[in-house]
Amino acid sequence: MQYTRFGRTGLRMPVFSAGFMRTMQSWQDVEAEAIERHSQHNLEAVAREALRLGINHFETARGYGSSERQLGRILSSFARDSFILQTKVAPQHDPEACIAAVLDSLQRLQVDRVDLLAVHGINSYRDLWHACRPGGCLAAARRLQRQGRVGWVGFSGHGPTEVIMEAICHEQEGGFDYVNLHWYAIFQQHTSALLEAQVRDMGVFIISPSDKGGRLYQPPEQLRHLSAPLTPMQFNDLFCLTRAEIHTISIGAARPSDFAEHIEALAHLGDHGLINVIAGRWQAAMEVVTGERRPDAHWSRYPSWEEVPGYINIRFILWLQHLVEGWGLLEYACERYALLGRETEWVPGNNAAGVDRCDLGEIARAAEVAPEDLVRRLCLAHQRLQGG
Repeated sequence: MQYTRFGRTGLRMPVFSAGFMRTMQSWQDVEAEAIERHSQHNLEAVAREALRLGINHFETARGYGSSERQLGRILSSFARDSFILQTKVAPQHDPEACIAAVLDSLQRLQVDRVDLLAVHGINSYRDLWHACRPGGCLAAARRLQRQGRVGWVGFSGHGPTEVIMEAICHEQEGGFDYVNLHWYAIFQQHTSALLEAQVRDMGVFIISPSDKGGRLYQPPEQLRHLSAPLTPMQFNDLFCLTRAEIHTISIGAARPSDFAEHIEALAHLGDHGLINVIAGRWQAAMEVVTGERRPDAHWSRYPSWEEVPGYINIRFILWLQHLVEGWGLLEYACERYALLGRETEWVPGNNAAGVDRCDLGEIARAAEVAPEDLVRRLCLAHQRLQGG
């Protein structure tokens, strides 16, 4: 395993982290007696395999159902200095509720402290206010840090770049020490956040690069061909890890064998020539069908979903359509499209079901697209992505 300094935390971080979301038994927290033997055995096997490979960063969250509780049942089996433990709690209006959540998570994990605590999901300006206002959740986390219950404090961002940037640049209460971020080959809109985090010497942890990064553990044949001699998942690992700003990326292993393909990629970590060749193939395939080398190249030409009639998330929908057209990521795109319209900050806005009843003329002209062409593209995306 290779290790790197995790920004100003000074932690010696493995370039791969073990995420414990896909190993959990349930998305709902369950009592200890309801945890099934085979589920617990599998989680323990994943943890032991991670440590055997030198992956000593364990990452979970209060929002991951039974994950904390299951992980807590095995942590005492390992020397406390043999692993770096991270959990995450959601921002709340009441900072005392944040403290209570952290203390309850420590109880579930059966530890006295966590090395890393993240404010989980600064996805909107409301979340940003709850976290960063005077006396808010960040201040509460610093109180826990002074009490020795928390090592370093960061945040995870799943929302627009401008919100993530404000969190990165926040300075009161010492600011944040690290960031958990979505950034990978299929989505690079947060590159400015990577650069700003590096300027501020923050640790950067890429979350869900294989799942949210395209379900690359089940890649389409087209991406297999473009990525040879690597697999698409291995290429994406290396694409991320060659960025100087990035320190570690998550492996969301569902079983012990899930680590193997990632570990094999490390043999090519310094092979920039190979990585650039494969990146060029991906980009050329996208350009042939969309006219752009990246599926999200259109992002800045369209307004945020809040400014679009019908709250249609044009940016997101066209991005998904491009992923299908250029790289064949139909299953992934359909899965993500189905999350639109559910009033969640994680995937905000509406789908294109009602686009023919909305006047998108001004938006289309600003993007230098004929209004009828924009509507046609959104209708086509809706037909394809809703029906699979």
